[in-house]
Amino acid sequence: MTEALPLVAVLVLALAGVRTLSSVSRRRAASLVDASISLTPPGETLRHDPAESWLRRWLMLAGYRTPQAPATFLLLQSLAVALGAALSWGVNRSGIVSWMTEAVSLIPGSVGEMFSTVASLAPWILLLLVVSSPIVLIRSRRRQRLAAIEEDLPLALDLFATLAEAGLGFDSALSRIVDSQPAQRPLTQEFTLYQREMLAGVPRAQALRQLARRIDATAVTVFVSALVQAEQIGSSLAETLRHQADDMRDRRRMRALLLAQALPVKLVFPLIICFLPGIFVATLGPALHQMIKIADNILRNYR
Repeated sequence: MTEALPLVAVLVLALAGVRTLSSVSRRRAASLVDASISLTPPGETLRHDPAESWLRRWLMLAGYRTPQAPATFLLLQSLAVALGAALSWGVNRSGIVSWMTEAVSLIPGSVGEMFSTVASLAPWILLLLVVSSPIVLIRSRRRQRLAAIEEDLPLALDLFATLAEAGLGFDSALSRIVDSQPAQRPLTQEFTLYQREMLAGVPRAQALRQLARRIDATAVTVFVSALVQAEQIGSSLAETLRHQADDMRDRRRMRALLLAQALPVKLVFPLIICFLPGIFVATLGPALHQMIKIADNILRNYR
C-alpha cells in the first residue's frame, strides 16, 4: 500500500492537469482570439492569470502560438509525470535496482560503493528524466529557433541595406525579402506577422517593438531599437540599415572567432578519453610486458 502512494499522487496530478486543460480551453474558446495574428504583446496576454501569461510567453518564444498551446503543454507535463512515476514504480518493483546494486558492488574499492549509490537512485533518476522531457524539448526548440533566426538575420540585413540604398522604403524592401525567403523559416514568419500588424493599422514603432518581444534575441532587439530611433529622429534609413548590417557581420565574425578559439579546449576531453589510453598502451605496453617477464623469471628462480 505504501509503494502505491506515489502512483496515486501522480494520478491526482494528471487529473488536475486535465481539469486545467478543460478550463483553459473554455476560456480560450470564449475569447475568440486568433494567436497567429494577435496584436496583443506576448507578455500581456491573459492579464488575469500571470502564471498562464508567463507560460504562454515561454511557449510563444519557442514557436508554439496556438490558443491551446499552454493547455496542451500542461497536459503533456501531467502525462510525463504519470508516466515517469509508473516507470519508476515498475523498475523499483521488478528487482532491477537490487540486481544492479549487487552487480556493481562487486567492483573492488570505493568505486563499487559509488556506483551502488547511483544504482539505488536509478528509479528517481528515471523519474526526473521523464518528467523533465517536455521542458527540455521546449528549450531545445527555442534554441533551434534562435539559431535559425541568427543565421538568417545577417543576410536579411544586407538585403535591407542594399534595397534601401536602391531607393526602396522599409515596407517595400521587407516585402521583397519575405517573398525571396522560404516561408517556413522563423524569421520570415516573424516578418510576415509584422506585415499583418501593419496592415491592421498598428503603428510601425509599436509593430517593431512587438517583433522584438516575440523573438527576444539581442541582435533583433538592437536592430529594432536602431530602426525606431532612426524613425523618431528622422535619420537616413539606408544609412542605419547599412550600419546594422556591418555591425551584424562583425558580430558574426567575432562569434566564429570565439568558437574557433574554444575548439582546442573542447578537444582536450576527447583527447584524454580516447587517444591517450591508446598511446599509453602502444608506447608503454612492450616495456610493461618485458618488466612482467623479468619479474616472473626472478620469482621462478627464487622458488
